[in-house]
Amino acid sequence: MNQKNIDWAKLPFGYYKTDYNVRCYYRNGKWGELEVSSSEYVPVHIAATALHYGQEAFEGMKAYRGKDGKVRLFRWQENAKRMRNSAYGIMMAEVPEELFYNAIVKAIHMNADYIPPYGTGATLYVRPLLMGSGARVGVKPADEYLFMVFVTPVGAYFKEGFKPVSVQVVRDLDRAAPLGTGKYKVGGNYAAGLRATERAHDDGFASVLFLDSLEKKYIDEAGPANFFGIKDNTYVTPQSDSILPSITNMSLEQIAKDLGLKVERRRIPFEELATFEETGACGTAAIISPIKKIMDKSTGVTFTYGEEAGTVSTKLYHHLRGIQEGTIEDVHGWNTIIEGI
Repeated sequence: MNQKNIDWAKLPFGYYKTDYNVRCYYRNGKWGELEVSSSEYVPVHIAATALHYGQEAFEGMKAYRGKDGKVRLFRWQENAKRMRNSAYGIMMAEVPEELFYNAIVKAIHMNADYIPPYGTGATLYVRPLLMGSGARVGVKPADEYLFMVFVTPVGAYFKEGFKPVSVQVVRDLDRAAPLGTGKYKVGGNYAAGLRATERAHDDGFASVLFLDSLEKKYIDEAGPANFFGIKDNTYVTPQSDSILPSITNMSLEQIAKDLGLKVERRRIPFEELATFEETGACGTAAIISPIKKIMDKSTGVTFTYGEEAGTVSTKLYHHLRGIQEGTIEDVHGWNTIIEGI
């Protein structure tokens, strides 16, 4: 149904204008009705708390056109839950699950021509956004909020695709503080990681690996993704209160168990990087980005894992992608079919 004449295979992971977005306001203690807009812009009060005090949270998810032609949403309930948790964390009005779902489905339906066909490597990225739109000059939560959903077709997050990338460890910059907002999907966490990420790019690395902010001893977040390592038939991923709870990582843990691996979620000392057979970063955007090299910027210590994606990472990637696209049985009931597209 490519009525837009898009070259799906050449899409970057970036913003591509679609026709409509969906909006809803929280005012006077309650949520209003869904509104549809064709504008890419939002009128915002100059004193909105999103602009001054960082009251903003978002989600990232994808709609997949399967081999059977059906459009699937993957574990949207977990995204709705995580957005409610983010709203709780920075004192915003929580978006009810039904409103969250209805807004997503409406945005997808109204931009159905932008859903990439199966087999192109592209997907429809769905971005729900919640922001404090009410005016405040004193530091306090807003009394008005705006919830929006826009969609955009995207290609691979890393230009390398499912190919191993190099990652840089940083010690002189932190993404989030202990007991801070690291476990919430709020814009401030991403702003805090920009300098480290751009510096890594300038040094020739695809992404950055943060250590814990308190002791600088343990693996924390892998840029905008979660870290995992494979060794001794075990899937190991960090346990930390400052890491965003990745829905992709949660799903990979279950798939790893389904494939006969053991799973450990625990603190991972920096030195343990030397013992992994495979490492990777996982998240909605890339699913899995295998890692071929991790280098500590401060010390030059380097760990290598091979120029090709590891066997286990490859199995995990294709299994999860297969579930999302309907070529592998969805035994856990993770997918929701969007009817009428």
